[in-house]
Amino acid sequence: METTIRNWLLPALLAAAQIAWLWSGAGLAGAEVPGAAALVAVLGAVAAETAALGRRRQTPVRALAWSLGALFVGQLAWQDGYFGLGTPIGLYSVAVRCPVPVTVRALAAAVGVEWLHSLVHLGVRPALAAELVLGALVYAVCVGLGEARRQWLKGRSLAAGRLAGAEETRRRAGDTERQRLARELHDVSAHHLTSVVITADAARRLGDSRPELTAEALTFAERTGTETLTALRRLVGLLRDADRPDPRPMTARIEELIAGFGRLGRPIDAVLPADLAGPAAEAVHGIVREALTNALRYAPGSAARVGVVRGEGVLELTVDNAPPRGAVPDGVGGLGSGRGVAGMKERAAAVGGELTAGPAPGGGWRVRATLPDVTGPWGPPEEAARRDVLREQRLADPALVLTATLFPLVFALVTVEEWTGTSLRAALPDLLLLAALLTAHAVPLLWRRRAPWPALLGVLATSWLWPAAVAVAGLPSRVSGFFAGGMLAELLAVYAVAVYGRGAARTWPAWCAAAVSLSGTLVATAGADGRLLDETSVWPTALVMFIPLTVLFAAVFAALWGAGLAVRRRRLRILAWDDYALAGTLWHAERAADAERHRLAAKLHDAVLHPTTALVEQARQGRLEEVAAGARSALAAMRELLHSLGKPEEDHPGPGLAPAPTAADLDALCRSLRAAGRDVTLRGLPGAARNLPPSVTRSAYRMVEAALDAGGPGPVRVTLRRRRNTLRVTVTGVPPAVTGPVAEALKAQVGAGTGSITYEQTGTVRVLLSTRPSPREPVQEVFPSSPPV
Repeated sequence: METTIRNWLLPALLAAAQIAWLWSGAGLAGAEVPGAAALVAVLGAVAAETAALGRRRQTPVRALAWSLGALFVGQLAWQDGYFGLGTPIGLYSVAVRCPVPVTVRALAAAVGVEWLHSLVHLGVRPALAAELVLGALVYAVCVGLGEARRQWLKGRSLAAGRLAGAEETRRRAGDTERQRLARELHDVSAHHLTSVVITADAARRLGDSRPELTAEALTFAERTGTETLTALRRLVGLLRDADRPDPRPMTARIEELIAGFGRLGRPIDAVLPADLAGPAAEAVHGIVREALTNALRYAPGSAARVGVVRGEGVLELTVDNAPPRGAVPDGVGGLGSGRGVAGMKERAAAVGGELTAGPAPGGGWRVRATLPDVTGPWGPPEEAARRDVLREQRLADPALVLTATLFPLVFALVTVEEWTGTSLRAALPDLLLLAALLTAHAVPLLWRRRAPWPALLGVLATSWLWPAAVAVAGLPSRVSGFFAGGMLAELLAVYAVAVYGRGAARTWPAWCAAAVSLSGTLVATAGADGRLLDETSVWPTALVMFIPLTVLFAAVFAALWGAGLAVRRRRLRILAWDDYALAGTLWHAERAADAERHRLAAKLHDAVLHPTTALVEQARQGRLEEVAAGARSALAAMRELLHSLGKPEEDHPGPGLAPAPTAADLDALCRSLRAAGRDVTLRGLPGAARNLPPSVTRSAYRMVEAALDAGGPGPVRVTLRRRRNTLRVTVTGVPPAVTGPVAEALKAQVGAGTGSITYEQTGTVRVLLSTRPSPREPVQEVFPSSPPV
């Protein structure tokens, strides 16, 4: 309902105003009323324009096309009475909802239609130039405003996307930690324990002919088992830390890894850059470890080569190994967990790269990966986003420059015959000089966002070209009077300093400097063209003019500066809420991940550390058979743990892993918020949460949690009601949740399922979810996933 009103309210008001003017306003104002045929044409144009504007948000280009057609017909039928406001509104909608190339073409089409109509109506005369410039100016302003609005909405959408991504991160925190442990555990098992199994089996087979291999295998098993225990303990410690990339150079660690594989009796050639670092280097380390482990397992003794080449923004990793020498030993194929290539692809994809693995052209096996070469997780994408924003602002600022230039020039063109008494051609040199001065005065506005203070200083400095041009070129006083219209550039520059300048409290000198400079410029221009009194009273007269002008301009600039500060505070408040919501969601995600890491550390200690400790002890006692059996047992335990880690969160009913929170957990959530000092009331539990489908009960919890996280100054009430096959969730007292990124994130969550959501400006969120389970989805019993708080 709200969307329908927003779409049709403005077109209906415009149509009502046009019809009211047609039936009564024109007659009262003494304007000519159109005849019957023209009346039908005007009403048809109004109807077409209204219908088109009603769809301006869904199909803006088509709405603009119909509005242009209606404008042409209406103006032809009733030149002085048809408003034709649908065209600038439709052009604004195109600029808001379409990319820049489409907007530029739409602007050209609108200006072309306007110019064609002006040519037909006025003919070739001096007033035509003013009409053409004014029409282009109006449309350029509409496009500039629409493009600025599009950038604001784009920023809101990006903020909503970040918040939705953070919410998804929070929801999948447990699965992410399990996948992370699976990758690390697979690397440890493959690198260390597989080497022990292969070495022990070789010593057992060749023990009769080469008895020295038994002692070497036991020593190797003890050393490698100790390294395994160290790696597992490091992994347990890693589970208690956040998943941040190591900023230190990784080249030395990769070289040490390759040297370790070389000690197992295979020649390995390595070519690496000296400054590998960041997430891509971490991925290179894991991929090289897995690729060389696979080579050790399936091609023992064959040569291998590791190469990393840095290209334009990417790292090209290649791991080649020669074909195996002889037959692969029996039982080797069952040593792995089956996740080798999949794990390498996951590592590459995690940093935005890709990986392929397959037979090499000359025989053997080749692993090739292409990884983005960045030194931090977020820096370069942010810079790219900033460049995109600056590039997308290429319409708003030029439109303002065009406005500040043409605004006074239009009035000069309209009145050219009055102040020259001759034709436009005779006044052309003066008009060209006037246009050049106004253009130089407005050009600094192109930098008003990126450098507001230099832009203001540039505008103020170029305004002093006016009196110099009047004195040198001898412009008539009637022409120099149009310079006063150039103060629009000062207004825009002062507003830009208030909105974009660093430190809101330090921007107040902008309006003072602008008032003083503009007053001095106008007084100096008046003195240069001789409009002041005789020379004996020039300075008193200039002072009398300067003081009132300064006071007047100071009031105007101060008011505009205050409006800019208000806009600045509003934007900062919205951004602060974005940061608060995002930080809160990330905090919850980190807490969930931390709890999952501690549970996984406990499972890892029980399932893997004990068998590996027994393996080291058996190697020290010289029991080769037990060492081989213990290594295989540890590998089996790791495979079992890897298998359990690969299951989704809902498939882990045991106490080791916590299930996702459900609607039944809202009571605990609200009590925890009350304990923290917030006034939160919950109604409708446990009855409304009984026997809900899993997707519905989890969605209800997540949406209520997101609305509560948005905050609010007053009391909050959460109500859940069951009506037939629907669950109604109402949260009142959360004004920040009904607008901005929180509202967009809630809308995205509802859109992912079957339901609807409405917002009230008083701070109420109403969600309607279907409780009909899908054929393959069971209902959810009302058992909280966590004890009461």
